[in-house]
Amino acid sequence: MAGVQATRVNAAAVASRITALAAARPVAAAVRPAWLMRAIACTDLTTLAGDDTPGRVRRLCAKARLPLSPEAQTALGAHRPLTTAAVCVYHGLVETAVRALDGTGIAVAAVSTGFPAGLSPLPLRIEEIRASVAAGAREIDVVITRAHALTDNWSALYDEIAAFRDACGDAHMKVILATGELGSPTRVARAALVAMMAGADFVKTSTGMEKVNATLPAALVMMRAIRDYHARTGARVGFKPAGGIGSADEALAYLVLLREELGPEWMTPARFRFGASRLLGDIERHLDLTLTGRHASPDHFALG
Repeated sequence: MAGVQATRVNAAAVASRITALAAARPVAAAVRPAWLMRAIACTDLTTLAGDDTPGRVRRLCAKARLPLSPEAQTALGAHRPLTTAAVCVYHGLVETAVRALDGTGIAVAAVSTGFPAGLSPLPLRIEEIRASVAAGAREIDVVITRAHALTDNWSALYDEIAAFRDACGDAHMKVILATGELGSPTRVARAALVAMMAGADFVKTSTGMEKVNATLPAALVMMRAIRDYHARTGARVGFKPAGGIGSADEALAYLVLLREELGPEWMTPARFRFGASRLLGDIERHLDLTLTGRHASPDHFALG
């Protein structure tokens, strides 16, 4: 793991890049609807509440199948029926989501491995992955043992993620780094590198339950790690910002950063996802304003 330990990030340069990009690359009004529809197509529509019910998950799946009305999609110039990329739930509701999405091509993602803290015994975390895959989850969002990263025990982190990879089988694995808890951009970059080396299909910022969740600086650090890993290995690892992204403007900022750092080939559901619950409603409000010229009430597009 000498190469991991040698990785360094200049925090001041990261901040400068984010500031400069925000000023230099606004999304033009003419293409804004298309970019927002791309954000919808790259969304893992998520519910991870303690009071989740099968009914709530079925409603979420219905929204994932039809995030915008057919009339709105036509008016906005959608070239094909629009859906979200996935629906993300706890293990106990995987089967409900699988049944609700049968035949749609929309993936069911399960959070796993003792989400959100990742502190349950390793054999239980591995078994949880296998149970979710057996229940029909095609994607697994796993959490790491943060202590491995915080103590620079990169070999232990690699072994843990490799074990998760093996348990996932054919399911895609998204590795949640909990960037807000790792303490420095250098540690974020190192953790991302180890996750990719161990077989991550995506690296993901946050569980959404930390004090600090997705941020543009953390996203930049992770995208640079993905870019460097691709340059060295040829592997294209995906990126998923999650937690606290609730507005259309925030979504556009992440898409601009993605395009600038990784290129348009990453702007697909196969390589980019938003983990979000509130984001879709705000995007709908912005698109409705484009079509009608009127501002809808804040709760008009609530998922409920």
